[in-house]
Amino acid sequence: MGVFGRNHARVYKELEQQGEPVRLVGVVDPDVNRADTVAREFGCKAFGSVLQLVTTHSEVQAASVAVPTVHHLPVARELMEAGVDVLIEKPLASTLAEADELVSVAAARKRVAQVGHLERFNPAVRATLPILTQPMFFEVHRLSVFTPRSLDVDVVLDLMIHDLDIVLAFAQSPIKEVRAVGLPILSGKVDIANVRLEFDSGCIANFTASRVSTERVRKLRFFQPRQYVSLDYSRQEVLVFTVGPDGSAGVPSVNPQIGVSKPAVASEEPLHAELKSFLNSIRERSTPVVSLDDGRRALGLALEILAAIREHGNKVNLAGIARV
Repeated sequence: MGVFGRNHARVYKELEQQGEPVRLVGVVDPDVNRADTVAREFGCKAFGSVLQLVTTHSEVQAASVAVPTVHHLPVARELMEAGVDVLIEKPLASTLAEADELVSVAAARKRVAQVGHLERFNPAVRATLPILTQPMFFEVHRLSVFTPRSLDVDVVLDLMIHDLDIVLAFAQSPIKEVRAVGLPILSGKVDIANVRLEFDSGCIANFTASRVSTERVRKLRFFQPRQYVSLDYSRQEVLVFTVGPDGSAGVPSVNPQIGVSKPAVASEEPLHAELKSFLNSIRERSTPVVSLDDGRRALGLALEILAAIREHGNKVNLAGIARV
């Protein structure tokens, strides 16, 4: 379950207390002491396995899968085969073959399955969607200080995949070329990476992701005809700079030919929005906002980037550097 699993339990309980038609039944963790601690905190039951959960509580209809990535397939498959709808944390799986199996199981069992690309539910991202016209250049930075969390995956799968999913959703174009460089710094995996994507549309996207930074940055900026849009994930803010008569007033500008506006953003914890959307998809039996296909697409791109990083490392003789 881990830290983020506890967050899911917290939000489900909060939604229940706010009157949403949902009830937190229990939490599952092979570490029984940890499960007991979280269960006591949120007034539910603790289980040591998925089997114990589904056999004890046959009324369970939905579950969040917040386990290490290597366990996503077996845990989500067991739940779906027991008739449970699932939200699977990102990245969807460790490999495309595992992702494909999850897609197959969900289809065969007619389960609602959502991928936990949390930034899709960031209010700033939602406020940006109506602004999109023809984005042609993205600059994205996601920097974090080092923690021992999520070191089972590279920074591309840990942090950058959030932004890959967003840019894929914004650009709406196949990818033509991937160029990337990355290095292990403090772990046995790639801790810092820089990526350049070229889309068939001509759009270019540059990404930097680091989990060895001295500061925390979560920003996405893009340019489209006559507009520059700056999005701050952490602050949940969007700034739009528009050239010409269509520039909206509202924020002072040093250049009268450039209108600066701040679209209205309805502040909300992204996890609240994500789980409410998941529950709504279950009730309506509809395709989630972030489908398994979306999760597979982001995973496929992340794995392609990691392959490009390895290729670049081999070219410049980085392959022999010892990973600490």
